[in-house]
Amino acid sequence: MTFFGVAVILICLACYLVWSIICVVALIGIAVEGISKDDKEKSMNVKGVGGRTSAPIAINHDSKKPDWSERDRLILSNGHICPILYASLAHAGYFDKKLLKTLRKLGSPLQGHPHLGELPGVENTSGSLGQGLSQAAGMALAFKMDKKPNRIYCITSDGEHQEGQTWEAYMFSAKYRLSNLTVLVDRNNIQIDGFTEDIMPLQPLKEKIESFGWQVLTIDGHNIEAIIDACHQANSTQEQPSAIICNTIPGEGVDFMENVPKWHGDKVDKKTKHEALEDLRSMIGKISYD
Repeated sequence: MTFFGVAVILICLACYLVWSIICVVALIGIAVEGISKDDKEKSMNVKGVGGRTSAPIAINHDSKKPDWSERDRLILSNGHICPILYASLAHAGYFDKKLLKTLRKLGSPLQGHPHLGELPGVENTSGSLGQGLSQAAGMALAFKMDKKPNRIYCITSDGEHQEGQTWEAYMFSAKYRLSNLTVLVDRNNIQIDGFTEDIMPLQPLKEKIESFGWQVLTIDGHNIEAIIDACHQANSTQEQPSAIICNTIPGEGVDFMENVPKWHGDKVDKKTKHEALEDLRSMIGKISYD
């Protein structure tokens, strides 16, 4: 079976993009043009900014057999970033990259939130935030009860931690010692209404999650090597689930969008659209594959 760092690619791309339509379009354009050679059958090394090269997170999967029972699961809780997941899956060989151009078009399987059953490689349906960790915890418990080695990776936003269901899932996972579950939190400090600490403060987030019985690691979410190392550390933990808080800058790579909450979903005119596209395309040399 093949191994491919889907989670690493997802986080890598997410760290550099603001959650807005223009950045989604830019990502799709880059993916279709091809920022790397198409290597579907081999593992890939992700080269982060600064030239550091590391082995990818090994996620058991097979793009030719998307329903393979022994595959690991990647659960996307913050479903609005699904275009990044779509691009990652296309590069992994789950479907033709040309399909990326149909994003959010009527009848396309690539809608604004992932829908289970519409695309191979998509493991959950999302929409309302705060539900993904519960889905991931249920899957992790099922695999543990069946004594299977499958691992669950769940990607969440920080804003979702303002919802009670998220904390119920943290409690549940700790009670059943779901060491096969790893959560990656995109701690970019913004949400659609502004900064998280102004809307509903989350700090001290690390200590809060730890108090629920989790191992918690805090890293630079723009450092791909740190993400990989943290995931390996999480995988070696046998007694408790793990959370990785990835500190990121929203809109990183697009100068006028960085750390500006309005670009969470604001529209852009033609001028700013081209500026954003150029900034994102300039990252082709920084995010590469060997």
